[in-house]
Amino acid sequence: MNDLAALDWEREGLRWPHRERSRFVQAAGLRWHVQHWPAPSATAPTALLLHGTGASTHSWRQVAPLLAGHMQVISVDLPGHAFTQLPAEGSNSPQLSLPGMAQGVQALLKAMEVQVQLIVGHSAGAAVAVRMALDGLPGLRLIVSLNGALLPLHGLAGQLFAPAARLMAGMSWIPRLFAYQARDRAVTERLLQSTGSRIDEEGTALYALLVASPSHAAAALGMMAQWDLHALAERLPRLRVPLDLIVATGDKTVRPEQAEQVLPRLDPSLQASISKFEGLGHLSHEEQPARTTELLLELYHRRLSPA
Repeated sequence: MNDLAALDWEREGLRWPHRERSRFVQAAGLRWHVQHWPAPSATAPTALLLHGTGASTHSWRQVAPLLAGHMQVISVDLPGHAFTQLPAEGSNSPQLSLPGMAQGVQALLKAMEVQVQLIVGHSAGAAVAVRMALDGLPGLRLIVSLNGALLPLHGLAGQLFAPAARLMAGMSWIPRLFAYQARDRAVTERLLQSTGSRIDEEGTALYALLVASPSHAAAALGMMAQWDLHALAERLPRLRVPLDLIVATGDKTVRPEQAEQVLPRLDPSLQASISKFEGLGHLSHEEQPARTTELLLELYHRRLSPA
């Protein structure tokens, strides 16, 4: 059983964006924090928004209500992140691996009795979406990867990153130390600057709240330690759900050119596309939420609207 301090919904949650949309759902042995916007009409599709490593539902705080004018929207905190329970094994839990995350989110959707037609995944969330599609998620008709981390790191960084993360994940004091240091606002500001994005004060304050949580830090570290993108890359040719990629040219976290490397791995019949946000960074959906929502709707209607 892990003993890492987690965020308290009745304390830190009081300031959470769209608190009135939040609910908690039990699935896959975890208590999940979910935000839900109901369908505006009986025929409206359902979209699932998946954040990246170290983020949470808050990263969709401006996109989700804009998208909700057109479809039912579900946003979820991934295991151990923000207000979703950290697995009992902590950073070493298989539920923090890519297959574990995908299975967990599928179990959550089943518990909620919803079927999604669109998944928008940011960064590592895009990898979760693709893995869910490869695992045969029923009803899924389109994935949009937003600055998606779909391929392994190359070179020396790729060789050292996962082993170093696994080493730190095995040390229970590391998340506590990081969270303690992150109480200094400058730590959060440096982390955000390293993404190439400039976000608003509310977003900065919410990231500061997250990184100061040992439980949240443990979940992010566990994801990095267990993330196997080599296996995902090998399976990309088997993907049968259409995939569109959005990249920000100023992204300093996931190289923008990675999208060009993804395309040749996909079945040509998917007709995957790449759209670019010039000058924005890794958190482009937080920098320009209206523009992001407009492009998401354009991609959805281009692919799936009746002629």
